[in-house]
Amino acid sequence: MDYEAYLTIATIVTVLLALLTTKFATDVILMSALSFLIISGILTPAEGLYGFSNPGVMTIAVLYVVASGLKETGAIQWIAGRLLGNPKTAQQGTLKVFLPSAFLSAFMNNTAVVAMFIPSIQDWSKRTKIPASKLLLPLSYAAILGGTCTLIGTSTNLVIDGLLQSTKDHSLSMFSLIWLGLPLVIMGGGFLYFFGDKLLPNRQGAVEQLDQAREYSVEVIVGTNGPLVGKTIVEAGLRNLAHGYLIEIHRQSRTITAPSPDTELAAGDQLIFVGAPECARELRHIRGLYPASDDIDQLQITLNERCLVEAVIGPEFSGLGQSIKDSRFRTRFQAAILSVSRNGQRIEGKIGDIQLQVGDTLLLETSQDFVGQYRSRRDFLLVSAINDSTPPAFEKAPMALFILFSMIMLSATSILSILEAAFLAAGAMLATRCISITKARRNVDLTVITVIAASFSLGAAMTKTGAADAIASNILLGADLSPWVVLAIIYLLTVLFTEMITNNAAAILMFPIAIAVADKMDVNYLPFVIAVMFAASASFITPLGYQTNLMVMGPGGYHTRDYIKIGLPMSLMTAVCSISLIPLIWHF
Repeated sequence: MDYEAYLTIATIVTVLLALLTTKFATDVILMSALSFLIISGILTPAEGLYGFSNPGVMTIAVLYVVASGLKETGAIQWIAGRLLGNPKTAQQGTLKVFLPSAFLSAFMNNTAVVAMFIPSIQDWSKRTKIPASKLLLPLSYAAILGGTCTLIGTSTNLVIDGLLQSTKDHSLSMFSLIWLGLPLVIMGGGFLYFFGDKLLPNRQGAVEQLDQAREYSVEVIVGTNGPLVGKTIVEAGLRNLAHGYLIEIHRQSRTITAPSPDTELAAGDQLIFVGAPECARELRHIRGLYPASDDIDQLQITLNERCLVEAVIGPEFSGLGQSIKDSRFRTRFQAAILSVSRNGQRIEGKIGDIQLQVGDTLLLETSQDFVGQYRSRRDFLLVSAINDSTPPAFEKAPMALFILFSMIMLSATSILSILEAAFLAAGAMLATRCISITKARRNVDLTVITVIAASFSLGAAMTKTGAADAIASNILLGADLSPWVVLAIIYLLTVLFTEMITNNAAAILMFPIAIAVADKMDVNYLPFVIAVMFAASASFITPLGYQTNLMVMGPGGYHTRDYIKIGLPMSLMTAVCSISLIPLIWHF
């Protein structure tokens, strides 16, 4: 090796140490490495920046828009509500979580699937009395395994496919990976079904602390000819909400106080709920319920640009001592008041007649720009948006699902490449207003895109300087090892890197080594590349190895030892299955 190869290896070691031992952001570390490789002359600017034009990376960015369109229309919540059901045991709950999340992760970004399922499972676990800690880690593992079934299931698959296209002019098809991915899903699902309840903790997550939140009353109306008409309170999913409870129903001229679970809902019923501010968000995600306030209908803000906001009245609020109606609150602030909380307790009575005082907390429906506009104004002491509170556009959910299905079919039948189909699907989401341009921009995770694209420079430097060939020679050790044994070494090295750094960075680092090993052994490179692809996704042992593992850590109340306890046997089974089947499917 010449000095450039040694310098490249030193750079990679420095990156690994920085990722493991410092608090610098991952994108900062990798962009620093990219800059160094260009400035030192190891890579040309075109070579160093190639990752930002790689088809795989661009596909990931475009799929963020497709996934956000599904989220904004409530398509995933609708599917989750239909499939989760009401299990009696943790085993049944695990199965009902595993199957839909694994299926959906095969066709959309698994990070987006987990993000959309977490609140649904938290609420669902409270209704079924099954601890969320028994369900959320299986959700992450299901998303990881389901993503291995198709080319678009994980960003790692798309990154490796992009590298294959650029180095070997070889492209994988949509379902090339299902022959290994599906057995892994079946094996992983069976393991979690039989052993998950025993190995997972019975623990509360941070979200359970919401019991001490401010109390509001929230009024909604049952829509005419909607899906809730004729259903009982239990059947409508209103009996055991996570953040509130139904206290009465106003039906024409009579009031039903403390309605029983068997009470049937009628069109036009006005339902009164009491609970935390998140109760309003929870009710917005139930199809067939609409806000009772007339002010909301008069807001000149499109539905997908609205959100829920809490605002605390300040001493310089101009409407102090006036009723909400007299203060013309909606006209002045373009915000509708849903409820008022004083000293942590809800204020009863007609909202328009309430006289506002300093310290009153208002629950508002308003535009997404409200927080930025009024955070520094003296009218309010505090302004805070409630996360994920934009009302879903349920009427567009069928269109969003049709767009997703069309994208899958166009790619699976090779009519269009995955990138082309993704571009078309993202454009359709915007054209049909399943998602706004502003939200589409906001949902593209530029940090993830930067990390993946910058990682390409490390792989390019290893190939160009001969460092990958040198590492491949050291792996072979000059011995007459069988391809199967070398495949196992490549797989295990990739798993080790994945648990220490990000899955995509691990895949990009190991890709040139896998290619070099195959070339030196004069065998087919594809089994080794597939091994890298699956090993980079098989991160079960630590919360840091895969983003979905980290996402469920707080909501599930998990500790690192919980991941090791259930993740180690999962990882071992996945490794044995993958190493055994890969050579049988993709021959040496």
